[in-house]
Amino acid sequence: MAVGMTATSLLPVWTSQRAVAQSIQLAQVFSNPARVGLPAGTVLPVAYSGAERVVVLPTETAPLTLTLTSDVRTPSGTVMLRAGSEIKGELRPVDGGTQFFARSVIPAGSTREIPLDATSNRITKRETITRRNRPDVLRGAAIGAAAAAVLAEVFGSVQVVEVLAGAGIGAAAELLIRRNRRVEVLVVEPRTDLSLTVQSPFSLQ
Repeated sequence: MAVGMTATSLLPVWTSQRAVAQSIQLAQVFSNPARVGLPAGTVLPVAYSGAERVVVLPTETAPLTLTLTSDVRTPSGTVMLRAGSEIKGELRPVDGGTQFFARSVIPAGSTREIPLDATSNRITKRETITRRNRPDVLRGAAIGAAAAAVLAEVFGSVQVVEVLAGAGIGAAAELLIRRNRRVEVLVVEPRTDLSLTVQSPFSLQ
């Protein structure tokens, strides 16, 4: 009888201690936003400050650095990434179009580069450029290295804001240069085409 009473009297104490421990663990997690993170599916609003648009060949991979335009918060409301954070990645050819794949992010006010898995939607807008048809889309654009090489052969010179570093021209681009007739390019409008979606959970740790 005495033993039963002792065990019963200890039960509330043990339960209380476990509840306190769990509360402490939860407090530690929520006091440290780096542990909470951004879930897959989080949308990252970004902009490209280098030019109004980006022009690449359909077969071209081109590096690109984007900037967050507003703070990004965790589901609990904690700011995880502030506006001005830089997202590094590249445009890659995907199913006849191009798509941005993020590689890392440098949080605003920091020099630390943190891995980030995020992508844009596939972009398929195309323009066909010939000697007779020099569209306004090229004016003030950032152009991939391969596209710039081909367009320079077609027009002699191209007025652009920036030539994006890349692997240079490939066999397809060389063929276009030899034919010297028309160039088909993909046009990326950063303001509307480059909203990013996180593909796997992200944290600052």
